Amino acid sequence: MKIPDRIIIDVEVCAGKPCIRGTRLTVDFILELLAMGWEYKKIQEEYDIEYEDILAVLDYARQIISDEKVYKIGTET
Repeated sequence: MKIPDRIIIDVEVCAGKPCIRGTRLTVDFILELLAMGWEYKKIQEEYDIEYEDILAVLDYARQIISDEKVYKIGTET
């Protein structure tokens, strides 16, 4: 997986959670805001980040999901 340039993973920042470079805004926090219905502009204005930062968050999340392996575990009948 190639981590987008705008996303960092550093144990010294946010306990190693992926976050936007130069901030303490974690990928999961930005995803949470988007899931709650926040618009890109509002996130940009409230947290002083660029549109490309949000796109990097989405790209990172997309890569995590696409790399995930899913296995079917028995079913009840």
